[in-house]
Amino acid sequence: MEKELKETREKLGRAWDEYKTFRDSLPEDEGEWSAEQREKIDNLDADVDNLEERIETLEKKIERKKKDDDRDNRFSSSLDNDDHLDDDLDGGQANRKKDPNEEAREAAFDNFLRRGLNALGPEEVRAFQSDSDIEGGYLVAPQQFINKLLKNVDRAMPLRGMATKHQLKKAESLGVVKLDTDAEDWDWTTELATGNEEDSIRLGKREMRPHPIAKRVKLSRTLVRNAVMSAENLVLDRMKYKLGYTMESAYCTGTGAQQPLGLFVDSSDGISSSQDVSTGNTTTSVKADGLIEAQESLKEGYEGTWLWHPDGIKKIRKLKDGDGQYIWRPGLEKGAPSSLLGSPYKKSRFVPNTWTTGLYVGMYADFKYYWIIDAMNLKVQVLNELYAETNQIGYIGRYEGDAQPVLEEAFVRVKLA
Repeated sequence: MEKELKETREKLGRAWDEYKTFRDSLPEDEGEWSAEQREKIDNLDADVDNLEERIETLEKKIERKKKDDDRDNRFSSSLDNDDHLDDDLDGGQANRKKDPNEEAREAAFDNFLRRGLNALGPEEVRAFQSDSDIEGGYLVAPQQFINKLLKNVDRAMPLRGMATKHQLKKAESLGVVKLDTDAEDWDWTTELATGNEEDSIRLGKREMRPHPIAKRVKLSRTLVRNAVMSAENLVLDRMKYKLGYTMESAYCTGTGAQQPLGLFVDSSDGISSSQDVSTGNTTTSVKADGLIEAQESLKEGYEGTWLWHPDGIKKIRKLKDGDGQYIWRPGLEKGAPSSLLGSPYKKSRFVPNTWTTGLYVGMYADFKYYWIIDAMNLKVQVLNELYAETNQIGYIGRYEGDAQPVLEEAFVRVKLA
C-alpha cells in the first residue's frame, strides 16, 4: 500500500498541473467560458478530487494496519508458550477478563437483533439494564455496541472527528457551558498584589441537554439470521450512516431548539454575527482576498481548519492570490494533507451551499471548541414482522445528544457580500 500511496500522490501532482495549465488558458471571467471549457475543467477537478480521496483512504488503511501490527507484536512478545496463540487471534481480547454480565448482555443483544424481543428468555432480558423500555420493545444496547457506533460515526463525519466529545451515562443536563466573554489579560503586579478583579467572564444561557432522535434501518432477514458475522456488526454498519447524517446536519445548521445548535446559525448562545467575515467577497462567490481576511480574523493561539461543502472547494481551487499563486495546494508529501492558504480543510455536504448574497458558505475555526454530548443509553427496537413481505427486519435506534459552540471567538464564518 505504501507504493500505491506514493504513486497516487504522483498522479495527484500531475492532475493538479494539468488542471492549472488548462485553468490558466481560460479567461479570468468564468462568464466567458464555453460549455466545453466548463465541462473539461469540471472533469479535471473531479480527477483531483478522486485522487485526493484515494490518498486519504490509503493513509487510513496504512495507519490501521500499523496499529494492528503493533498490537500483534505487543501480544506476541508477551507469550510464554504456544498455548496462548489463540489469544492473539482474538486481538488480545482473550487476555482481558470479561465480566460475565457483559458477556451475557452481548450474547443476549445479538440474539435480540436476530430474532427480536420475544426470542429472549427471562435470564437474557435480565442481562440488560433495569431501566430499559422492555414493554415498548426496546432494549438498551450494550456499552460496547454504543462505543463502536459512535466511533464509526466519528470516522465517517468530519465534524464529530474534530469536535470535543463528552459522554453522559444518562440523558442528563451538562449545564450551561458557553463562555460568552473570556477573561482579560493578566496584570503585571508586585509580589503581594493580586491584580485587578475580573468581572468580565459571563456564561451563556443555553443549557446542554441531550435531545432524542430516532432512525430506522432495514436489513435482509436471511442475511441477519444466517450470516457468519455477528448481527451487531451488520446493524452497526447501517446505523452509522443514518445516525451520522442526522448528527452532521444538526451540527451545521441545527436551530438549538430541542436539537444541537449549529455552526452556521447566528445565535447569541453559539456564534453571533460578530464572527462573520464577508469583506473581499462578492454577492455570489468567495475571493482569495475574502478568504485571507477570514483566516486573519481568527485570533492567535487557535488551530484553524477550514470547513466547506465539496462544491465550495471546487470553486476555491480556481482562485489565485495577489501574486498569481493558487491558494489551494495538493498534499503531495507524507503527512501533509491538501491545504487552503496553508491550513488543512474538511469537506461536509451539510455546510450551506446556496451561493447568494449575505449567506454563509464556509468557516475557519478551531473545532475543538464545538462540544458534543452523547447520552450512553442508546435504545434499539427490532421490527421482526413489519417487513415480512419483503423478507426484511427493521431496526429503530433511539439516541440522545446535544452540541453547541462554547467559545465563539474560536470560529470565523465566511459570508458572501
